[in-house]
Amino acid sequence: MTATRDFLPLNIAVLTVSDSRTEQDDKSGALLVSLLTDAGHRLAEKAIVPDDKYRIREVISRWIVDEEVQVVLTTGGTGVTGRDGTPEAVTPLLDKVIDGFGETFRQLSYQSIGTSTLQSRALAGVANGTYLFCLPGSSGACKDAWTGLISAQLDYRTRPCNLVELMPRLRET
Repeated sequence: MTATRDFLPLNIAVLTVSDSRTEQDDKSGALLVSLLTDAGHRLAEKAIVPDDKYRIREVISRWIVDEEVQVVLTTGGTGVTGRDGTPEAVTPLLDKVIDGFGETFRQLSYQSIGTSTLQSRALAGVANGTYLFCLPGSSGACKDAWTGLISAQLDYRTRPCNLVELMPRLRET
């Protein structure tokens, strides 16, 4: 008989990267907050910063040194235009890249938007024991990423394995 596991709520921070969004019209950030809290997790903090790699790094760096923040979700800045710089901002902070996230996200996204998914530079990784997920700015992409990938991996009950059960070992050297 397999014992069932209890849900373990995580502290998750949400960062919207946009030159134009405000709290009043930040649909993707608001959606992520709603999805994570509906799943039973806690919102650690929410912020909006412009598409500027140094501003992005400033906020994420603060969160990855905060022992209370276990996961960071970003939305926006993952495209290919000149102002899209979230991957460039985040990648130098990562200790490990979770390559399978971006690959699987694009497979999932292909079902909705076809070949346009190749424009996405969604990525995930680990920085100082904190998981980071960088998602496109559209609310559809955020919903797909959360419901199709992230929510199950941030649920300790997911079998055969999940990212939560690895958390105690993320800072091993």
